Amino acid sequence: MSVRIAMWSGPRNISTAMMRSFENRPDCGVAAEPFYAAYLAQTGLDHPMREAVLAAQPQDWRAVVAGLDALDAPVVYEKHMAHHMLPGFGLDWTADRRNAFLIRDPAEVLASYVAKRGEVTLDDIGVVRQREIFEREADRLGRAPPVVAGADVLADPRGVLAALCAALGVPFREEMLCW
Repeated sequence: MSVRIAMWSGPRNISTAMMRSFENRPDCGVAAEPFYAAYLAQTGLDHPMREAVLAAQPQDWRAVVAGLDALDAPVVYEKHMAHHMLPGFGLDWTADRRNAFLIRDPAEVLASYVAKRGEVTLDDIGVVRQREIFEREADRLGRAPPVVAGADVLADPRGVLAALCAALGVPFREEMLCW
């Protein structure tokens, strides 16, 4: 049985570096932003590489969940963007994951996003949705799920990744320090 980790982040964070860190584990399979096409199809937003994303991923959120459930590795790491989880997308499947949250100061996210894309809305950065998902998971668990700040990972990769792994119930691996 796989240990399934759902890492919830917003854009302009170190989410790709975190995914690469887990991807370097020989026991781990990864999924990168699996709900992106479903999000684009539902919203109609014009994002860079929109057509390529729509062609590469399922556009129905239920098919995305089925694909995630089919991933087979001792550890499965799912990199999720909280803003991709639109209100109509179900979240019951998250109860089968060990959910964790990667955060960054919203002011830093906004500054980075505006520099890259020009315009930004609160929905674009997913802070509200990430909090909703966090609160749902905290209520389910009866305690706060693991939360890591990107800046802390960069300041102390070994310490923060080891603590995150301990909180998720998976052993820390030295390979995780390369990304």
